[in-house]
Amino acid sequence: MPVYNKLVRDRIPQVLEAKSLAYRTRILDEEEYIKELVTKLKEESAEYFAAQNPKDSLEELADILEIIRALATVHGASWEELEAIRERKAEARGGFHERVYLIDVDDA
Repeated sequence: MPVYNKLVRDRIPQVLEAKSLAYRTRILDEEEYIKELVTKLKEESAEYFAAQNPKDSLEELADILEIIRALATVHGASWEELEAIRERKAEARGGFHERVYLIDVDDA
């Protein structure tokens, strides 16, 4: 029996039931949940970096977005509030579309 000990998507138990597989789960407390979301973000980021083609990269980015949505919620914000913060920062500093690479700054 494989042991996973990791945060999974909400419908995974139903997927396992549909396959007639026995499983065990538990509900995490708030502190554990945040810790496991961070762990999951690292896991999905590693999978993104390991992706070998655009399709797999997009699948991993979608997983990362789902985790970011959950993290925004545990930090007290909705997706819309997070998007508003992103928009404010983009308005003030721009995005990353123009591919600007800063080499150095002479601050003397």
